Amino acid sequence: MASAASLKNFMRFVRQPSLRRLSSWGKVPMGPADPILGLSEEFQKDTFSKKVNVGVGAYRGDDGKPHVLNSVRTAEKRVLEANMNHEYAPIVGVQSYVNKSLEFVYGKENPAVNRTAAVQALSGTGALRVCFEFLSRFAGDQLGNKIYMPQPTWGNHIPIANDSGLDVEFYKYYDKDAMWMDFAGMMADVKKAPDGSAFLLHACAHNPTGIDPTPEEWKELSHVMKAKKHIPVFDSAYQGFASGDSEVDAFAIRHFVAEGHNIALCQSYAKKLWPLRRTYWNLQHCLWR
Repeated sequence: MASAASLKNFMRFVRQPSLRRLSSWGKVPMGPADPILGLSEEFQKDTFSKKVNVGVGAYRGDDGKPHVLNSVRTAEKRVLEANMNHEYAPIVGVQSYVNKSLEFVYGKENPAVNRTAAVQALSGTGALRVCFEFLSRFAGDQLGNKIYMPQPTWGNHIPIANDSGLDVEFYKYYDKDAMWMDFAGMMADVKKAPDGSAFLLHACAHNPTGIDPTPEEWKELSHVMKAKKHIPVFDSAYQGFASGDSEVDAFAIRHFVAEGHNIALCQSYAKKLWPLRRTYWNLQHCLWR
């Protein structure tokens, strides 16, 4: 396995056009710069003493450094005290972890817990990749190989979907003039899309705007999407981190399930449980009847 230093030197090498031509990998194009991470790099260069980095979804203290929650420290301690044997996990992940994840997002008494297929993946990007490839492989014809995403959305959503075989179309979400959510525009696009389309929805703390539908708007959206037989694909990266209450932040997901939707869900813990960055992806049974 390459060390961090050797990988850094390799990237420095491939960024030099004169040297890239000599490399067997010289024809590999550089990927586009990530606007959020690029902003973070500019932040690091800025010498202003009172600067604040709000470009990355991390919980930080007054010193500007990531703040590790007491719950995370407790979890770390319990993991060490458990003296685990580090055996290989099954292909679908650690079942006890997956089960707890299902209970966390749906609620312990929710019958959906017992009829959901779920697998563990590597953080949010891994869960999204598994989900999008599943959609492309098993529902591509139905979806026209398309998935609808909010405008704007998290930058990684688009290339992950494209590399999974899905084309991305956008639905209205943010009104720059009003500096608030364009719910009417969003609803119009949901109604206009072909029946049975896949829609990516941010469960809470929409990235990058931070603006979410109200509970009543979620209910209205659920009603229309059900009538249109659309497939809701939830990306939930901030449950418990948006409002401070994990039950409140699960509202949209739980309401859609209660209304009879069979959703796909990518649930990430990378933002709030730093040492437990693994993610699970689940698909409610009989997504396509």
